[in-house]
Amino acid sequence: MKRRDLLKSAAALAAWGIPPALLLQPGAVLADDGQPFDLAWLKGQARSLAAQPYVSHKGEVPKSLKDINWDDYQAIQFKADKSLWRKENLPFQARLFHLGLFFQTPVHMHEVVDGKAREIKYDSSLFKYTGKQKLGRLPSDLGYAGFRLLFQTNFELDISAFLGASYFRAVGEEKQYGLSARGLAIDTGLPRPEEFPMFTAFWLERPRKESNKVTVYALLDSPSTTGAYVFDITPGRNLVMDVDVALYPRKPIERLGIAPLTSMYQYGENDRRMAWDWRPEIHDTDGLQLWTGAGEWLWRPLVNPTGVRVNSYFDNNPRGFGLLQRDRNFDHYQDDGVFYERRPSLWVEPKGQWGKGAVQLVEIPTVDETFDNIVAFWNPEEKVQPGKEYLLGYRLHWGAIPPVTPSLASVQATRTGLGGVVGQKRKYFSWRFAVDFSGGALGMLENGAKVEAVISASRGKVEITSARPLTAIKGYRAMFDLVPDDSTEPINLRMYLKLGGQTLTETWIYQYTPLPVAERKLY
Repeated sequence: MKRRDLLKSAAALAAWGIPPALLLQPGAVLADDGQPFDLAWLKGQARSLAAQPYVSHKGEVPKSLKDINWDDYQAIQFKADKSLWRKENLPFQARLFHLGLFFQTPVHMHEVVDGKAREIKYDSSLFKYTGKQKLGRLPSDLGYAGFRLLFQTNFELDISAFLGASYFRAVGEEKQYGLSARGLAIDTGLPRPEEFPMFTAFWLERPRKESNKVTVYALLDSPSTTGAYVFDITPGRNLVMDVDVALYPRKPIERLGIAPLTSMYQYGENDRRMAWDWRPEIHDTDGLQLWTGAGEWLWRPLVNPTGVRVNSYFDNNPRGFGLLQRDRNFDHYQDDGVFYERRPSLWVEPKGQWGKGAVQLVEIPTVDETFDNIVAFWNPEEKVQPGKEYLLGYRLHWGAIPPVTPSLASVQATRTGLGGVVGQKRKYFSWRFAVDFSGGALGMLENGAKVEAVISASRGKVEITSARPLTAIKGYRAMFDLVPDDSTEPINLRMYLKLGGQTLTETWIYQYTPLPVAERKLY
């Protein structure tokens, strides 16, 4: 390679976060036999990139790909016989996503073999296109939008996909995609547009023939920070991702979201504000589960609010949290197209001590199921500062049932509606809550056991409380009415069941927003 060509290449690669100093040092390998690669090298790239001004590459695609419609974009399909590692008959394969439509930031893909990385150059022959719109001649340095991984045993299983910003998804044994995770969330839920960090490059490590896991490295970039990520992905009944992260902030960040989860909730049993569809329920997940550092289990049903709502659940060294799809009954959804009852839950298991902070839940109004309106993440109390390195790790569990569950009884359903006593004229407005618990010791209690619902409300009056056996689920149903005051500010509710001094259930927490006084009808 001539020196002027080398300098041009170095300048171009520097714009992608690969400093010229690392490319031009004596002994650096620039030929086809690959660039030496390991995690220390990737951290060096992220650290060096953080010292440079942020450069966005959004929109660096031909106009034909920007203007492509949905159907024609879907008509660009990666050829299965071109899958990475297919010819080697390895237990995993990788297929690439094409740029276009919503995905307009080029992503650079690499394969790592024996400690050396080679870029997977764009090649249009890897794809088949059956759309109507002409794409024209596409440049050889186009790049890709992302990739998906497949697990090969005696059958082919699509297990994970990384596509768009820092989003990625995975499946458990149900083989059904649902909610997403992200590499990082920045300023989510603040009264200004949030920042979406981008995975700008991936390195896929060629798995061993006998391996049951595959390793993916990623470089993250955004105006506020850079990052080096490692994902060790192991499929199974619950697919497990071990994630290790090194962050290098460019500037202070007001609200940092670690291990962010993104889901959709339009309506369900507890919140039917947007229930105009023929299906009984529409949601990817129905609640936020928390296992606090003190050992308390909390369950927070999701809602589709009328305005953006942010709740913080403060903790010290949390043991885990996740967005779960507990309701797995087809009859409750009646959707034979996208199968909401099969959607995976996603549980975050911190590795090491995370210290003080809060699990934050952001709920955004949505009118339909095409918009992800739920976000949950860990927000550390300590604010990150530029010039420092921040290391952390966590484990993601994708599947129907989290790897850890309460030994206590858990919430099975939350239902709400107009309060009052049937057959008696209502003198004032109240709102009814009916919460079903099952599991734990509830199914073993003798008839007549004096189970008590312990209820608290941040405002308003609680009345008509009860806790009685519900044989259909071998559990108990707790009910109460809330009489709100005249304010329309949210009211925080909390409840659990006990027998004598013994706690029987996890703690149910809820946020109810009263209607304006003029809209509170007694019927």
